[in-house]
Amino acid sequence: MSLDAVVSRAPTPAILPGSGGLRGALSDLFWRRPKFLLTLMLAPPLLWLGIVYIGSLFALLAQSFFSIDEFSGLINREFTLKTYGDLFQAANLDIILRTVTMAALVTLASAVIAFPIAYYAARYARGRWKALFYLGVMLPLWSSYLVKIYAWKLILAKEGILTWLLAKLNLLWPLDAWLSLPIVGGNSLSVSFTGTFIVFVYVWLPFMILPVQAALERVPGNLVEASSDLGASPGQTFRNVLFPLALPGIVAGSIFTFSLTLGDYIIPQIIGTSRLFIGQAVYSQQGTAGNIPLAAAFTVVPIVIMGFYLWGAKRMGAFDAL
Repeated sequence: MSLDAVVSRAPTPAILPGSGGLRGALSDLFWRRPKFLLTLMLAPPLLWLGIVYIGSLFALLAQSFFSIDEFSGLINREFTLKTYGDLFQAANLDIILRTVTMAALVTLASAVIAFPIAYYAARYARGRWKALFYLGVMLPLWSSYLVKIYAWKLILAKEGILTWLLAKLNLLWPLDAWLSLPIVGGNSLSVSFTGTFIVFVYVWLPFMILPVQAALERVPGNLVEASSDLGASPGQTFRNVLFPLALPGIVAGSIFTFSLTLGDYIIPQIIGTSRLFIGQAVYSQQGTAGNIPLAAAFTVVPIVIMGFYLWGAKRMGAFDAL
């Protein structure tokens, strides 16, 4: 074999020579210092998160320690807890309690509705049926948020399709009896606490189904079979096997349903009564009333509530089911 053939078949050196120029120098620098490259790539999103998002939150928190001058209507930029004291006035406290109650009820109803759907998808759906399940759960999220709410506004209206259907079935009297109740009722479902609850559950239900389904898929099937072999009833199997193992998924889903309900103001604005929620109070205080410190104090309420909620959810292992 000739010398030229031996040289041509020699292995390529492990370290190639530098490319030369500015581009080559930068390439060599990034190759030698991978942490510098990682820092350079993460700097823009971290700066955006730190300055725009977290910075705005701190600015909002600072505004909540100011107060509004009752005579001039100007903001008094002196440190005070007076604005937080205003939150404990009867009208403002009623707004907070109403919002938290609604968020809790929506979360509970979403869990009850989502569990059997998620259980069927995790235990029995296979192939095309599982793909159809994911499509059915995700499809409502692809449509416009406002379009869905206004569609429900028409469905729940006094002249809507739901009232028409109940009238055809001669079942309009239970609806009229329910709407006559003082807190949950109203002129129609579209202007009632009940209508707001229905739309909240519909909009946020997919955020509960998916984490519960993911948690149930992690439950080994032999545990359910072993529980049945040991003589446990279906109710005992649910209480002692399925529910404890699916609880992290339920808590993970409740993070979405609870927090999204706490901060939403569009659904109560379109479908609901004149009784305000926290989101509406923030909107009206910083817009119509011009009381930015009180609006900032209202926004701190769901942040504090969700802080404790996330702390409890983490202790229950909910983040593993996200």
